[in-house]
Amino acid sequence: MRSAFDNLRLNPLHSVESDVNGEKQVVKIFCNEQLIAKRVTLKKSVRYFAIKAYQHFLTQEE
Repeated sequence: MRSAFDNLRLNPLHSVESDVNGEKQVVKIFCNEQLIAKRVTLKKSVRYFAIKAYQHFLTQEE
């Protein structure tokens, strides 16, 4: 999921929002104001979440 998340994050059509609260960091990725993925980092734990059809939003890799 990490490389897919980076693919979504680096897509110029998507907007990214980041929030840090103490040791917790949340990065959210939006497409047309719809949340499509997020990454939650707490201490050394990293969790990825995405909608079921997130593959539709991936860019083609060369």
